[in-house]
This record gives sequence, structure tokens and C-alpha cells, in this order.
Amino acid sequence: MKHRLCSKIKTSMPLSVFYAVGALLFFSCENDLKEVDRIANIKAEENVNISKHVNVIYSDSAVVKAELTGPELREYPDSTGKFEFRKGVLVRFFDVNGKEAQRIKSDYAVQRNNEGITEFRKNVVVNMADGSIIKTEELFFDEKKKIYYNTVPITFDFKDERGSLQATSFISDTDFKKIDGQNMSGYYIPSSQNQFPMFGN
Repeated sequence: MKHRLCSKIKTSMPLSVFYAVGALLFFSCENDLKEVDRIANIKAEENVNISKHVNVIYSDSAVVKAELTGPELREYPDSTGKFEFRKGVLVRFFDVNGKEAQRIKSDYAVQRNNEGITEFRKNVVVNMADGSIIKTEELFFDEKKKIYYNTVPITFDFKDERGSLQATSFISDTDFKKIDGQNMSGYYIPSSQNQFPMFGN
């Protein structure tokens, strides 16, 4: 019953209201003892606004820079500017001509506006325009320093399966062209047309 209720939510609503309505619907359905215990043990949570089917456009001087989409956004207005995507997120970045330059997808993400940090976690995949792919389990973006970085293993797969590099951690510019990988190893087979992949130039 609660899942059908969630799918109908079109606007933000306090989480406390969501739980209250869900509990009433639940007791009108089946008597699941585990669910009763779960609802009874729910503690008061921080105020949160929930939005479904999120689509956010980032622009500068009327030029679209990026587009963010996600099935659910949780906004915590009483905290330090925290936006959470528990069900995954996709961010597409565009060049000056409006062509997609890269995209980042992950199963979880959180943005802390007051800190200027965006954190991607779980099955993080970065796709570059030329077909190169970066994979890791965590990726941080520091808006103030304009860098990406992480502290866990990361893999760089070149286009056309022409190579692969692994590192235990890395720091990079926003275009993934100036990459400083720690303990980097792997191989790359240059082609006659392009000696280097898009990232790492």
C-alpha cells in the first residue's frame, strides 16, 4: 500500500506526514508484525522535503551547463544545505555548443551546498564524449577548488578497448584531463589517429 502512495506524490511533503499517512493505510491492510514493529520504532527525524522525478537545469548567462535528473530528491532545510539522492542520480555536462561532454551516474549522491562538496557513491560511472569510461565506488567534487577526487580504487577504460588504467585514488580537474593517480598501473595501445584518450591529455 505504501509503495503505491509514494508513486503518487507529485510535490514535496514533510517526512512525518508521509509516515503518518502510511501507517493509517497499513493498519487498514494486513497485520504484518514486522512492519508494526518498524513503524512503532520510527524516531523523530530531521525535517525533510521529498520531491519525485527531479529534473534540474544548471545554466550560466542563458547557456545550459548541466542537467541533473533523479527519481527522488530529499532536501533538508534545517541542516547545512543538504540535498540527498538515495535512489540514484544522473548528471550530464554540456560544452559551449550544447553538445554533451560527459556524464556522471551513481546509485547514491549527496550535495552539501554550504561545504561546496558533492559526493557520488555506489557504482559511480563517468562517461566521456569519446567513449572513455571511468569507474569507481566513490567520487567527490569540490566546487571551490574545481577538482574531482576520491580515496578508493578507480579504473580508467579507454575507448575502443585500447587500454585500461587502475589507481588506488586520484585527483583531477573537471575535464578529467589533468589526472594525478596514486599507484597507477595498466596499459594503453595508441592508435594512428589519436595517441591519447580524452582523459589524461
